[in-house]
Amino acid sequence: MKSLEELKAIRDKMKGQIGIRSEDEDKTRVVVGMATCGIASGARPVLNFLVNEVQARHLDNVVVTQTGCIGLCQYEPIVEVFEPGREKITYVKMNEDKALEVLEEHLIKGNVVEKYLLRMENK
Repeated sequence: MKSLEELKAIRDKMKGQIGIRSEDEDKTRVVVGMATCGIASGARPVLNFLVNEVQARHLDNVVVTQTGCIGLCQYEPIVEVFEPGREKITYVKMNEDKALEVLEEHLIKGNVVEKYLLRMENK
């Protein structure tokens, strides 16, 4: 950047992009924690499985992505499901078999798989 005018031009360009609706905004996002703790706990096969199954089943309303540290290392691998207009669902200690059940029950049929949910105890 060489001048204040360049900075203003960048700002104006970005202003035009803010507020543009994301093409994935109306889709269910499935996010797999892929920090070192997640990877060490087996998150990579879970991520690969979900990506492949969503694609193979043509679930066009579902986007599978990854993220870094979620901050709950003892519960890894973690899969979070963000559905438009609903609260986030956090599944813990996932593996490919559990991911298949979540895919079929939650992502396809709309039923949360209670037995894999994160449970926080009040102390």
